[in-house]
Formats: sequence, C-alpha cells, structure tokens
Amino acid sequence: MAPGSLHEAMAGIITLSDADRHTLLEAARAAVLHGVEHRQAMTIDPASYAPVLRTIAATFVTLHVDGQLQGCVGTLEASRPLIADVVHHAYQAAFDDPRFAPLEEHQVPQLVVHISILDPAEEMTFTDEAHLLVQLRPGIDGLILEEPGGLLGRRRRGTFLPSVWEMLPQPAAFVAHLKRKAGLPMDHWSPRMRVWRYTTQSVP
Repeated sequence: MAPGSLHEAMAGIITLSDADRHTLLEAARAAVLHGVEHRQAMTIDPASYAPVLRTIAATFVTLHVDGQLQGCVGTLEASRPLIADVVHHAYQAAFDDPRFAPLEEHQVPQLVVHISILDPAEEMTFTDEAHLLVQLRPGIDGLILEEPGGLLGRRRRGTFLPSVWEMLPQPAAFVAHLKRKAGLPMDHWSPRMRVWRYTTQSVP
C-alpha cells in the first residue's frame, strides 16, 4: 500500500458497545482455542455478526501468558471486516509470530487477549527530529515511521502501538527504538523520513 493511502485505508472511527467488545474477545479466544485443537485457522461468517463488527478495519492482537508477551500480530491496512481481522490475527499471534514458539494447550488457562483497533492515521509535519518529538503525545499516539527507498536501499517502515509507551515513556527513546524496528540506526535522521500517528481503541 502506498504511504499516502494510509488514511484512506483506515476509513473511520468505529464505535463499539460493551457487547461488541465482548464478542470480539470471545472470537479471538475461540480462534486461539481452535488453533490449539486443530492446528489450523478458524473460519467465520462475518454476515452473522452485528453490522459494526463487519466494518472494514485494521487491528492488532496481542497475547500474554503469565504476564509475558506470547505474540503480537496485526496490520496497518484495513482490508477485512473487523471480526474477521481479529480472528485472523488472533490465530497468527498464537501460532505464526516468529519471535515465539506456538502456543501450547497448557498455556491457555493463563492466556490474556488484547485487541487494538486502529483509528485513522494522520501524517505529521515537522522540520527536524526535535520538532517531531515535541508534538508526540506519550500514551496516546501510535506511530508509523517510514524511510523511502532510494538508490542505496529499500523502503523501511515500522510501527509502535500506543501501548509501547508503557515500556518507552520518553519520546526520544520511543522514536529511536521505532527506527531500529524499521531497520534503521537509532540515531538516523533524514529529511525524507515520513511519520504518521494514530490512536487505537483497546479491547478490553
């Protein structure tokens, strides 16, 4: 997806009821349990869910076991109904996150599921890194950082969800580690760098 289409891909803010949030969490847990039992992804029919859960949305699903990260998978590109995107990423987080071994049955009782629904992203304008840092809202902003490709290399892009502020509460450290995640040196700076920010709705 071209960087300029980030805003178009995330079409709008979704308003969820408590019942909708409960349904999303139950669907995510069901996708993980189905994967534990069958070692394959669960299929669902989005048409059988409430209209708001059929809204095209981009999500991340994060799994913790005994308080430790077990998997986190998602996308910046809204391409599926919300309910289907959550089910898809719940399975991937449990079994396809290359940083972790696949979830095992004995871990299920300690499993905690967290869903992040991305609101529309907006591109930021800044003159230098200091100007970028003073605009950031710790604990609120998720960031997408991109260094366009050129003659010397391919495009680099990475994102941090707002929840990462809990581990990196200082804007300078937040951005430096995001650069590293994107495959750039932590002290890298370029006038071609582009940054978008977004907020998320958290479930629960």
